Amino acid sequence: MEKQTIAVLGPGSWGTALSQVLNDNGHEVRIWGNIPEQINEINTHHTNKHYFKDVVLDKNISAYTDLAEALKDVDAILFVVPTKVTRLVAQQVAQTLNHKVVIMHASKGLEPDSHKRLSTILEEEIPEHLRSEIVVVSGPSHAEETIVRDLTLITAASTNLQTAQYAQKLFSNHYFRLYTNTDVIGVETAGALKNIIAVGAGALHGLDFGDNAKAAIIARGLAEITRLGVALGASPLTYSGLSGVGDLIVTGTSIHSRNWRAGDALGRGESLADIEANMGMVIEGISTTRAAYELAQELGVYMPITQAIYQVIYQGINIRDAINDIMNNEFKAENEWS
Repeated sequence: MEKQTIAVLGPGSWGTALSQVLNDNGHEVRIWGNIPEQINEINTHHTNKHYFKDVVLDKNISAYTDLAEALKDVDAILFVVPTKVTRLVAQQVAQTLNHKVVIMHASKGLEPDSHKRLSTILEEEIPEHLRSEIVVVSGPSHAEETIVRDLTLITAASTNLQTAQYAQKLFSNHYFRLYTNTDVIGVETAGALKNIIAVGAGALHGLDFGDNAKAAIIARGLAEITRLGVALGASPLTYSGLSGVGDLIVTGTSIHSRNWRAGDALGRGESLADIEANMGMVIEGISTTRAAYELAQELGVYMPITQAIYQVIYQGINIRDAINDIMNNEFKAENEWS
């Protein structure tokens, strides 16, 4: 693939790691962010120590606080900003952009209140004449491992297969491989909802439950993620792939996962306010729990794990009581969909 110019919006851990992947592939990478000290650190020291203490970035990766400068003559834009500000940043891009580009995003969540997927937000805010069909870049991936070039396999999803293939070629190399998918709803909902289950899996660890319980929450968590996704129009097969069960495993079992760590701290009795203050990074699973719970209520989808986590986080229910309620739910067949 010939050299492309890509603006990466969001200098967090994943945005930084993906910037390095793109730079490794010979592309011109421009990271945009709104914290001058962080942008100056990337340009001057080629580090982003808030996220990666021991990593030195390639000097060819440039960082910007000026959005117009970052977007000038780019071929593609990759959104890697927190869910709650995706719409605001998309509006800024729409006001600044003056030519058609490929729009991709690598964030995972549902918009608070509206419960909309991120590709829907980008479609609403960026006019069609300025963008491609949206590409969702999602799958089992810890930034901490990608940044040191550990093997990573994820998914590029778009309703336009050629656009997904563009992202596949853009990112893929000897340590980072993308598979294409046209089920955008499935890939996006899987990426968003697995964060909820990861909070629950972490809580079980914090409460000193064993591997049996962890396997159970991942398996049953996948079942309810699939139920909600299918109700929204996704293919059930997507949830058995990298962006489904793959992402759920990596997020629901690893100390690298901030959602797992948040759940672990909840299980050990820490308050949510302290957990969020100490994390120093956005915990998407917390806000996504509320969005998914409300969406499930609206659609009449049975999501007992999500409901239990919602009750613990937002209603102050004792975490052991919530687990006890799930264990005493009415008996079900494993493949029941309601």
